[in-house]
Amino acid sequence: MHVQFIGCGDAFGSGGRFNTCFHVRGERTNLLIDCGASSLIGMQRLGIERNAIDVILITHFHADHFGGIPFFVLDARFLTKRTQPLTIIGPPGLPDRYAAAMDMAFAGSATASQRFALGLREIEAGTSVELGVFSVRAFHVDHDDRAGPCLGYRIQAEGRTIAFSGDTQWTEALIDVGRDADLFICEAYTRDKPVKSHMSLALLEARLHDIAPKRLVLTHMSEDMLHRRAELLWELAEDGLKIEL
Repeated sequence: MHVQFIGCGDAFGSGGRFNTCFHVRGERTNLLIDCGASSLIGMQRLGIERNAIDVILITHFHADHFGGIPFFVLDARFLTKRTQPLTIIGPPGLPDRYAAAMDMAFAGSATASQRFALGLREIEAGTSVELGVFSVRAFHVDHDDRAGPCLGYRIQAEGRTIAFSGDTQWTEALIDVGRDADLFICEAYTRDKPVKSHMSLALLEARLHDIAPKRLVLTHMSEDMLHRRAELLWELAEDGLKIEL
């Protein structure tokens, strides 16, 4: 199984990075975690077969995590001619948010006919969804619930555990999100400076012993973090980086 960072940037494209989108692929698993506005471009560059993706997990409804959905769906309708079902899983309110995003991006597209079945499945914090060969558990994180509720995810598939913080400032929920995970992908927006709704690496480091992931990769970094990356001890995400698990 591998995880590839299609995009690992913030909302501002800091460092020229694409918006958040991770591709998880195994023998029987093929899913995206988030689908930010630039994700289709990233998938095209990396040669990812979009029609093979079965599920898209959405952590919250900010455009750098959700804004690529209209482009993905229209690409499936008109270019890749998708026929197999696609499931989008996200916080409560997903069906209304999906319709609004589609119509804002491409008027009338929310109700347009298509050759594939589209499932919109809501997941609440504290609950799990099993879909095929993988399961995902959702945790409420502390970001901006005007775009949510905002969620972190703990995914179990093919004997591996992949955890993602989503966008969040420090919250005790992250201990359960990432504990002992084979891979914990965690936001680290700044090095030391506290920023409302986002993570500083200093706060994460102070509690990392409680999480104890097998592998930590930092993502969603601001210019502040990117300018200081040479001094950091942790593994940093890069667009295109592929991690084997």
